[in-house]
Amino acid sequence: MSATPHLIRLTTTAEDHRVARLAAAAIGLSLVDAAIPLPLPGVKPGLANIVTLIVLARYGWRTAAWVSGLRVVAGSLLLGHFLTPAFLLSLTGTTCSLLVLAAAVRLPHRWFGPVSWSLLAAYAHIGGQLLLARLWLIPHDGLFLLTPVFAGAALVFGTSNGLLAAHLLAQAPVSSEATENA
Repeated sequence: MSATPHLIRLTTTAEDHRVARLAAAAIGLSLVDAAIPLPLPGVKPGLANIVTLIVLARYGWRTAAWVSGLRVVAGSLLLGHFLTPAFLLSLTGTTCSLLVLAAAVRLPHRWFGPVSWSLLAAYAHIGGQLLLARLWLIPHDGLFLLTPVFAGAALVFGTSNGLLAAHLLAQAPVSSEATENA
């Protein structure tokens, strides 16, 4: 008796393909981030956040959350960090950033946009990471002495990533598909 294998057919949508393309771009930028030598562990430019900001502005928070989540998981798998402390710190920072962005996109667009979103997300990211590191990895308040260094990095990289995202958003025309999903 031969058993007939059952095939599972997955149907994908245009939205699935868009999320996959955007996540691939974010993953690629995460790999570039990992290759940049920096003087202090944990300080990275966060180039993938440029993609997240563009996705947030064009397609909304839900799509941005998918892109960010896929980036964290796939990036950690590619870099060999999956389920390590580095992965959990990244996941915590990303989760905190996404929660802040969920509120930030509701702020008046006249005064808040990619640059302010980027700054808020950068500070939330590092705040979440420092809190997790304090509670789990380094149970000593001395860890918080690094806060000014990390806050300075968040200011520099948050501003530059936000400015780059704003520039790219201004350069690329908005498709009718993007405005329907916003």
